[in-house]
Amino acid sequence: MAHPDARPYVWMLCGSFSFTLMAVLAHRLLSADRACDWQTVAVFRAGLVAAFAAGLAWVGGARLVFWPWRLWVRSVAGSCSMLCTFYAFAHLPVADVLTLTNTFPVWVAVLSWPLYGHAPRPGMVLAVLVGVAGVVLVEQPHLATGNLGVAAALAAAGFTAVAMLGLHALRGLDPRAIVVHFSAVATVFCVAAFFVGPREHDPARVLEPGVLLTLVGMCVAALVGQLFLTLAFARGAPAGVSVVGLTQIVFGLAFDAWLFGRVVDPTAAAGTVLVVAPTAWLLLRKRTGEPGA
Repeated sequence: MAHPDARPYVWMLCGSFSFTLMAVLAHRLLSADRACDWQTVAVFRAGLVAAFAAGLAWVGGARLVFWPWRLWVRSVAGSCSMLCTFYAFAHLPVADVLTLTNTFPVWVAVLSWPLYGHAPRPGMVLAVLVGVAGVVLVEQPHLATGNLGVAAALAAAGFTAVAMLGLHALRGLDPRAIVVHFSAVATVFCVAAFFVGPREHDPARVLEPGVLLTLVGMCVAALVGQLFLTLAFARGAPAGVSVVGLTQIVFGLAFDAWLFGRVVDPTAAAGTVLVVAPTAWLLLRKRTGEPGA
């Protein structure tokens, strides 16, 4: 068995792989097969995971909760992040979405000043600027065409930052109860988006065996990832497990090259490094307790 101090990082690594697998299956439905609209995929992701999570909680005897208010902050922010992420999956490669959504530590650094009065130090300002430059390099082709997937993925990162802060404050609650609450709230948000937003594909295609199997696989991967992520953040230091979470980008690049034949050009590769490096630095700086962290 792993040393207790190492377990949150192992859990986060497993969660990162699971979420990447979820992303790959979602992207395949939304881009390669063009079988579903992003709203349909989001409804299945939220709804089936809510059902699976509720079943696991019931079998395990977990006590479900409706409050405290921080639980609602985590669930609402996470729901908004989910909607933005699935929109991005329909318009960007998997690795690009994962790169942009994992910039949430940069969001924390930016928002800490107006929200909490923590003025950024020069090193933090430099890290944010380097991260922004990396985003521009990675997403230059999409920015040139006005692809809104870039804005959606960055918005998802902002909502994720809020959700993760709320999640760490809930470490006294059963992780299964947190997952059930979040999934239930996310289902309401996704159903609302399904009826409000325009759709291009026939929702009945979800009944096709191949499409349905892919949707179920995506939801299982999401549930496993959510449980691992919840365990990691509830039991470990948020900064440390967040650094491990950056492995999603590496997994995403590998899947993009293997399954979708994507060749990463030197500019995009350099941009990815510029995004990951300051993000990891911000997270590690916070963990080591340096002044101004």
